[in-house]
Order: sequence, then structure tokens, then C-alpha cells
Amino acid sequence: MAVSGFEGFEKRLELHFSGYDPLGLRRLSIDDLQQVLDAVQCSIVSAAGNHSFDAYVLSESSLFLYPHKIILKTCGTTQLLRSIPSLLRHAADLGLRLRSCRYSRGSFIFPAAQPFPHSSFSDEVLFLDARLPATLRFRKASIMPSDVISSHSWHVYSAAADVFSVLQPSSSTIEVCMTELDCSLARQFYRRKGDHRSGDDVGAEMTELTGIGAINPRALVCGFAFQPCGYSMNGLDRDRYSTIHVTPEDGHSYASFECIGGREVMDYLKKVVHVFRPGAVSVSVCMGGTGTGTDDDEERVWSAVVRALEPLGLSCRSRAAEDFPGAGTVTYQTFTAHRK
Repeated sequence: MAVSGFEGFEKRLELHFSGYDPLGLRRLSIDDLQQVLDAVQCSIVSAAGNHSFDAYVLSESSLFLYPHKIILKTCGTTQLLRSIPSLLRHAADLGLRLRSCRYSRGSFIFPAAQPFPHSSFSDEVLFLDARLPATLRFRKASIMPSDVISSHSWHVYSAAADVFSVLQPSSSTIEVCMTELDCSLARQFYRRKGDHRSGDDVGAEMTELTGIGAINPRALVCGFAFQPCGYSMNGLDRDRYSTIHVTPEDGHSYASFECIGGREVMDYLKKVVHVFRPGAVSVSVCMGGTGTGTDDDEERVWSAVVRALEPLGLSCRSRAAEDFPGAGTVTYQTFTAHRK
């Protein structure tokens, strides 16, 4: 818990491995995973899985585990990057070799409350450089700025054994950060006094009442409600995940949405922003492929995001794009509501 309030903006780590075991990282036990999370200072509160991957709701955000990929996303004052040494040891025990790493986050609402190594982006970069194996020799760190909304700058670090993207060309990862949530909507993420139901039961009710369950009706949605407020959701749709996290407190309300998918991600983007009705939004899209996006690719993504959000009363204020080794092309846009 930060001094001034709870930090909603998440830190996100994605690691890709190579190996011959078809189960790979999914062989890790709950005890193994909790050992990793102990270094981060969070814990598992709910779990689900299907044929393709396992999804865990954490006390601070989410963990997704594929045979050769792990995505760990945590908020608050967690020390996400401290998970790396333990993760690499467990992966090596399974005969897996790290191929690439991507770390991303927005600008913290309460930066002074963040412990090392998250005390600054330069500290994070130095920490990553020191703990990733030398085989990941292609590295890049960048802050993608917003001239209009300083609180929504995007920090990205990538490291890879080669310059090519490990994502499929047809897939994209979209990360959405929303602040100044609609007040009436935010109140729906508070638990009622005297409600002693489980976090899973109350979370399922929040999922239905807020319209979150309709964002992707095909997905298995696992929602969890925290005390006295806050909400996390993981969605499982075949081999693709989605996740939402909500910090509803007045003065620093925040919600995030993330998913991997194809063309349908813009439809999900439109639906999630319609649910939360934020005053400010940032949208980052990481496109797979060769790792070098063309101007046409960037324009296509920028235009698709604008088409999704402008009808909802949001105006694009800035945009940027950069290529990252082992990750692909990352585009970044910021929006504010017309009421601003």
C-alpha cells in the first residue's frame, strides 16, 4: 500500500523460453510458483486452466503460464523484477532456455512509494541487464512519451537472443490503462458491508453487473473481488487470455485491460472502454512479426484504435511507435474524454 493510496498501474514481465517438453513451464507446482511470488511479495488467490495455459489471479494482478511463456503482471508496491532469478532457476531445472524478455509499465501514480528496483526506469533497466543471461544480446529500453498526458508515458524494455519477434505475425498484445473512471461505475467495485461471501462469489457478481462478462462472451471469466474494494479478472478463450484489474478509489481510480488476439482485439477495446467510461486512456499494442514494423503497419494500428475510441467521446492526443528486438513493433497512443 502506497503512502498516498494504492498504486493501480501495473508492472508487466513476459518471458519466452525454448525447450522440447510439451508441458514445459506448466510442470511448475503451486509451491514453485509461490516461491517465485514470495520474491515479488504477492500470492495466488484463484486459479483456472484449459488445454493451452493456466491463469492465476494474484493478490496484486495476474499470472499466465504457457508451456514456453510466462506473463507476470503485478500492481501496488510489488517488486516484480525480483521474480527473474527464481524463474530462471526453475526454468533451467525443466530444461528450458530463455529466448526473450519484455518488460513494460505506465507511469506510476505514486512513484515515490515504489521500492528498488522500481524506484526509477533507469534502475529497472540496470536490474534487468544484470540478471538476464548474456545470450540475450539484443537489448533496448525506451520511454514512449505523451506530450499531453504526462501520467501515461509508456516504459518498455526488451532483450532477445535474436532480433526476430517470438510472437506469431497474426497476433497482437494490447495493454490499456484507464484513469478517472466513471464514478457510478467505480462504486460497483466496492464490497457491501457485512457481505461475507468469498472473493470468487462477489467477483462473479461484479463481472455480471458491470458488463465485463459481455466483453468476450466466449471466454471463461474468473473474477475476484477484494476487501474492501478492488477487482481482478482473468479470461480464458482457447489459447488466448484476457485480464482486467480495477482500483476504484476516489482521486486515483484506475482500471487496466490486456488481451492477446487478432482483429477482434479492437472490438474488445471498444467494449472495455464503454464499460469504464474513463477520462484518460492509453493504449499500447505490441505486434508480432519480424520485429521491424512498417509505416503502414503502424498507421493501420493507430487508425484502428482511433476508430474504436472516438465514437466513445475520446480524442487522440499523442501517438508513437518503436521496434523492440524479440518483441516486435510497439505502438502507443493516449486519449482524453471530450469532457476534459
